[in-house]
Amino acid sequence: MSTLPTLFQPFELGPITLGNRLVMAPLTRNRAGAGAVPQPLNAEYYAQRATAGLIITEASQISPQGRGYPGTPGIHSADQVAGWRLVTDAVHKKGGRIFLQLWHVGRISHPSMQEGGQLPVAPSAIKPAGDAMTAEGPAPFVEPRALALEEIPGIIASFRQAAINAKEAGFDGVEVHGANGYLLDQFLRDGSNKRTDAYGGSVENRARLLLEAVEVVSTVFGASRVGVRLSPINPFNDIEDSNPQATFDYVATQLGGRGLAYLHVFQAGTEPFDWRQLRKAFGGTFIVNGGYDRAKAEAAIENGGADLVAFGTAFLANPDLVERLQRNAALNTPNPATFYGGTSVGYTDYPTLG
Repeated sequence: MSTLPTLFQPFELGPITLGNRLVMAPLTRNRAGAGAVPQPLNAEYYAQRATAGLIITEASQISPQGRGYPGTPGIHSADQVAGWRLVTDAVHKKGGRIFLQLWHVGRISHPSMQEGGQLPVAPSAIKPAGDAMTAEGPAPFVEPRALALEEIPGIIASFRQAAINAKEAGFDGVEVHGANGYLLDQFLRDGSNKRTDAYGGSVENRARLLLEAVEVVSTVFGASRVGVRLSPINPFNDIEDSNPQATFDYVATQLGGRGLAYLHVFQAGTEPFDWRQLRKAFGGTFIVNGGYDRAKAEAAIENGGADLVAFGTAFLANPDLVERLQRNAALNTPNPATFYGGTSVGYTDYPTLG
């Protein structure tokens, strides 16, 4: 039997053996090249962090319509597939495992980032509060265009094609981004979804798009290589639901019977929420994320609150986070000024213990 603390022991994630239970959370860094194509610098960044049990990449738009920020990578063109292949090859060469996060931002965009200056799309024509991040700087969000019913199969097809492209790029699996106020979350929550058709109203209808996206992605990778991210009480991007426990318990139950790789929950938010109930509803591998350090991560695993723990900013600033936590070594201090966009500074130049 291993003498390592549970956090640092291998874990069987479906058909994949992870070296430990630490997950690198998806972190938007806005450093893709022209055409939303990953570059050698991105490959270096991810390879530096390949000792994570699992890397979940930054969110990557499934289509040009899905783009919401400058410098984010896509997974809808041949050049993007080739760019991501640089990343997966570099991570696999270091013995790492890597999933691609599939993303459509919905209303969290701006006409300046849409083809032909079109309006962003959403379940309903409800403008979010706040500003979009454009190439020219912050600009107020616009009122989005509600997707027509006949357009929704095209959204689902984009998820499927993105999964095909991710598989071609060499990823070990994919994570469907159903969190943080982006398109799938906009459909899930009744504050942003006022539809009266098959994709609105009841929780069964509001969850339909997420479940259909998961289904088509699973036909490409196999369910055991597909994860889902949710953030039931995170108000980010002006998102809310009148009864998040009921909404997300239903979603977790529906996801639970599909043999998925995992459910990944971002635990930000101040509303009361029963995370153990959500875990029970899902019944499979459960990843938690949100303000964990080594002690909290070990406690979450030991007390049954999680199977794996995702670290965000700590991995951003510490490429050797696994070793540092194992040795109880001091962590680098992250520099928020270099989080989004820029060069190698604050990206690939954080020092390791060596």
